[in-house]
Amino acid sequence: MTDTIPEIQLLRPHDKDLGGGFNVRRVLPAAQRRSVGPFVFFDHFGPATEQPGNAHDVRPHPHIGLSTVTYLFEGAMMHRDSLGSVQEIQPGAINWMTAGRGIVHSERKPERLLADTYVNHGLQLWAALPQAHEEVEPSFEHTPAEAIPELAVQGVPVRVLVGEAFGVRSPVKTLAQTVYLDIALPAGGRFELPALAPELAVYMVDGDAQVNGEPAPAHTMAVLPNGQGGVLSADTAVRLMVIGGEPLDGPRYITWNFVSSRRERILEAGADWAAQRMGHVPGETEFIPLPGKPFGVREPDTGTTPV
Repeated sequence: MTDTIPEIQLLRPHDKDLGGGFNVRRVLPAAQRRSVGPFVFFDHFGPATEQPGNAHDVRPHPHIGLSTVTYLFEGAMMHRDSLGSVQEIQPGAINWMTAGRGIVHSERKPERLLADTYVNHGLQLWAALPQAHEEVEPSFEHTPAEAIPELAVQGVPVRVLVGEAFGVRSPVKTLAQTVYLDIALPAGGRFELPALAPELAVYMVDGDAQVNGEPAPAHTMAVLPNGQGGVLSADTAVRLMVIGGEPLDGPRYITWNFVSSRRERILEAGADWAAQRMGHVPGETEFIPLPGKPFGVREPDTGTTPV
């Protein structure tokens, strides 16, 4: 009798065109997999060309129970929030906003680039907060690109964006074990990814790769068997993102921009935003209203992550 090798789980994105050629690929949550480590949301946006007169601005909107993690490959975005934070996000930096009991933020084209043509391309992830910290005071932390550890591992350039790996630790502070890596795998390259956390997944940003010898096309996420690493290889150069960490400490309800271990907390947050009780971004009067569905017309679809 031979032991079977656990298979990787391949997640394909749902694509959405937000207009003007701005394409977003959502990989998490997926029907087959709701989370990897603390990450419950994974969006890959762009590459999208920003031109004078068009702006894919995101008006002020709320969050609870999570941290947003924004990382750009190209371009720039201006972050503003209800704490008074004003920070231009640039390639290679990590912007970590902890919503906790509630925060409001916007993401817009920087004023200095209003007359320019440039490309925006990057990732936004959500990390669910541990239950003990779901209602912490909101906060915002910007870590510039030059502060992110970068090293060669097995001859391959690796940036340790969040967490600890290969003997270095990112300065980004988290409330649970979290792994987030940027790996530049060269053409014909091979990389042995160790089991850095109980749950790990690899996302193919801009090209096809192989994970444990299995094809992993561009824009797919390969979730590794629990507690295992994997062998990453590619015929052509490809950028790979590794995410993971400790499993969630219980299921999470995810509705609109809200994440919580308690269903009633989701409903409360919806009522608070509808009444504009969650704060305001200084200097901004626009906002994204609470959607009529799922909150207004029927009971919210408060789907949970697995236990």
